[in-house]
Amino acid sequence: MSSRRNTELFLLISAAFPVVLLYAMYVITTGTALTFQTLAVPLGLFAAFAAAHIAVRILAPGADPAILPVVFLLSGVGITFVTRVKPELAMNQLIILFASIVLMVITLALVKNLDVVKKYKYSLGAIGILLLLLPIFIGTEIYGSKLWITIGGFSIQPGEFAKVFIVLFLAGYLAENRELLSISNHEVLGFKVPRLKLLLPLFVVWGICMLIVAFERDLGSAVLFYTIFLLMLYVATGRISYVVIGFVLLAVGGFGAYKVMSHVQTRFQIWLDPFADPSGDGYQLVQSLFSLADGGLVGTGIGKGMPTLIPIVESDFIFSAIGEEMGLLGGAAVLFLFMLFAVRGLTTAARAKSDLAAFCASGLTAAISFQAFLIVGGVTRLIPLTGVTLPFMSQGGSSLLSSFIIVALLLRAGDEATGREAELSGTGIMAAQDVPVPGGVSAAGTRVYGGNASAAGLTGSAGGSHARPGSRLRRRLLDTPESGVLGRVALAKRLTVAVFAFTALFAILVGNLTYIQVFKAKDYQNMSINNHSIARAAYVKRGSIITSDGVTLAESIQNEDGTYSRSHPNGNLAANVVGYYSTRYGTAGVESTMNETLTGSKDYSSWMNAVNSLAGISQPGNSVKLTIDSRIQSAAEQALSGMSGAIVVLDPRTGAVLASATAPSYDNNDVEASISATEESGVSMYDRATQALYTPGSTFKVITLAAALDTGASSLQETYSAPSSMEIGNADVTNYENANFGTISLRRAFAVSSNVVFGQVANQVGATSLVQHANAFGYGQPLGLDFSTAASIMPDPSLMTEWELAWAGAGQPVGQGHTAGPQTTPMQNAVMAAAIANGGIAMNPYVVAQTLSPEGTVIKSTQPRSLGQAVSSSTAQQVKEAMLDVVEEGSGGAAAVAGVKVAGKTGTAETGTHVNSVFVGFAPYDTPTVAISVMLENYDVHGVKATYVASQVLSAALSAQGL
Repeated sequence: MSSRRNTELFLLISAAFPVVLLYAMYVITTGTALTFQTLAVPLGLFAAFAAAHIAVRILAPGADPAILPVVFLLSGVGITFVTRVKPELAMNQLIILFASIVLMVITLALVKNLDVVKKYKYSLGAIGILLLLLPIFIGTEIYGSKLWITIGGFSIQPGEFAKVFIVLFLAGYLAENRELLSISNHEVLGFKVPRLKLLLPLFVVWGICMLIVAFERDLGSAVLFYTIFLLMLYVATGRISYVVIGFVLLAVGGFGAYKVMSHVQTRFQIWLDPFADPSGDGYQLVQSLFSLADGGLVGTGIGKGMPTLIPIVESDFIFSAIGEEMGLLGGAAVLFLFMLFAVRGLTTAARAKSDLAAFCASGLTAAISFQAFLIVGGVTRLIPLTGVTLPFMSQGGSSLLSSFIIVALLLRAGDEATGREAELSGTGIMAAQDVPVPGGVSAAGTRVYGGNASAAGLTGSAGGSHARPGSRLRRRLLDTPESGVLGRVALAKRLTVAVFAFTALFAILVGNLTYIQVFKAKDYQNMSINNHSIARAAYVKRGSIITSDGVTLAESIQNEDGTYSRSHPNGNLAANVVGYYSTRYGTAGVESTMNETLTGSKDYSSWMNAVNSLAGISQPGNSVKLTIDSRIQSAAEQALSGMSGAIVVLDPRTGAVLASATAPSYDNNDVEASISATEESGVSMYDRATQALYTPGSTFKVITLAAALDTGASSLQETYSAPSSMEIGNADVTNYENANFGTISLRRAFAVSSNVVFGQVANQVGATSLVQHANAFGYGQPLGLDFSTAASIMPDPSLMTEWELAWAGAGQPVGQGHTAGPQTTPMQNAVMAAAIANGGIAMNPYVVAQTLSPEGTVIKSTQPRSLGQAVSSSTAQQVKEAMLDVVEEGSGGAAAVAGVKVAGKTGTAETGTHVNSVFVGFAPYDTPTVAISVMLENYDVHGVKATYVASQVLSAALSAQGL
């Protein structure tokens, strides 16, 4: 047996390294030097476990060698994190931990043989039930549950000790009645079901659990005790029917409790959607998820997380603190330790010399392992939160003391294992049922001890078989598969199943933890209500946001308390593009899409940033250089002053957004006021440039013309009749202001914007082809490489009538009974114009040009991407020529810029009560460098047309480019 103890010593020494290292990391974060004095806790803990090892070497030399080292590791991590999150309770927890180790040794010394349980099983059961129910009568309610009894200045949780007594009672009861319980008398739906009286213990335990839920409001303890009972019953009998019936009762009881008990309903509702009330009932669980998300793969580093934001983190949520600061790797390691504890505990049960010891070991192992599953599953939202403690790790004296008593009993069971100076003991005591015998005589009342039978007679550890004095009944042993050595083999197989079951449970926990900390982490971190991310970012110098010409739009200013505040030195320039950063309302715009880069919290854009991020080292955020030109943006915003609408300016060659203005806008220095403001006050956070869908009016004729030329359905020279009104598809299509243009060419019809002509052209092109060409320009999809837009809309071509198609070709949605189209965003209109200027290639717009390190070096540059070839280059050239005519000879003359050829298309979009003025265009004509989209709402009210505004902005843009 010395080899077992030598292995245990080696494992204890090995476990000492991570325990001491973890505590040392905590000491360093407090700014204290590493000395023997500051490391007294882990060194003293190792000394205590080393002393316990010596005691085990003397008292239980044959015990399992892995259990004590596993408990040492768990206890070491636990005391470190209790000290970290609740330092004022650390000393008290440490004293109880040392007392628990002493109690473990005392228990091991006093309980020299588990057979004593057989004699006192009913007394143990009575004590267990009394401890379990005692808080109902004299308990103190804390945090909504009535689990504690307060004596003087101390509080104890009797339920923690009750589980030990109840497991011992069940082990004794099952060992004595194992064979009877394994006999099935009936078959129902394919399941072998025992007699009703044999199910009585199941109903009793079920009833007690329901009492606990009802009166103590302790869902966790009820589920734990019930599960332990079912496991032990299965291990003892091998009857799946018991488990099925047990789960049916559990489901019935759970449903009933949910219907009539508000606290059970609350637990389930929090589990289903903790974010429904993140500041109230769901606060604990929400904060736990935020902490775990912050931990990621390697953790924030001990002392660098924010687990203290979780209420009662030192008790119920200690695992969340571990997951945050040690990451997925540390959290998974803890779960693997509990898995190893379960495997070694059940292995001990399989090696036990008697049924009694086997059942004790399996029940006690389940008491620790399943409790760990319940609490970790709860804090990671795998199952409803139950409120039990994490064994060996959570703050709390009752839990620690009872857990170490369980360890002592497991070590005793392992020391009594087969192969150590003891033969395999019997299968227990069996009371035979009345069995008919030949001649009408029945055997009754026979009691047989032992499971090692021979042809000559049956003897066992209790000394043989006994019949009632004077009985004339024949003795008869009921031989079952649970008798003798075969019964032990069956028991070992069931324990193997239990090992696989617990392994699966902890594997599920690891998988769920991986999902939260890796796959779901970013979603949690980006939530606007995530106070963890916001608070952490407050101490990081957030990177600046600057324009392409070097103007700072947003920067961070350090406050006296070490935090940083966001400042906008150039007022609200490009407010909708820049967005906002608020500790209360979260982020929007570039502040949101580039949040990780700006905060520098998790940045892998360079090898140095990657190393710092993995180490959890706080670093200044990187800066973001936009494609926005401050001069063009200022001109666009000034042109929109006092109006409602949007202007977008693009570089047609790349899709870079040179300006994106929307009116009314808002003050991103005062987000709260902006959120509560109304548009009537001249303040709006609605980005019309990217999110508003407008009727494009005649600007859509660019796409209709391009489709006609690209498909060969028409040509610029083809002539059409253009009266003031024409019936198309049994309804009228009219020109704006009922203008009559006579017979004109398609090129001229485009210049004067004849709806009648383009209604005819649209029907020549066909609905399917028109929609396909619109989609090629970007309709039907969100635009933007690094921002999002509302998708512009075209109707289903199969639903368009001839009349609807005619108006769609003219840019007016009139569809009924289906989605009307076309509807466009100002950004989409700009992409359309830019595609014509770029030889028919539509570029996906983007607003971030470069990412800069805190030192100013370029880390990353955005590579332009195309949406594809919308139309051929020859078609694009013809449309360009027609658009030049619009400005030079048609309706867009006011868009002209002195000294530069401008091409464009005007539009007037009727919206019911008002008319919007629209313009798209580009310049210079020969080598376009600027494409523009202007949308003015209610121009008939403001008296300003989009062409005048376009001229102002184009002039500023060309001047900024030196043209």
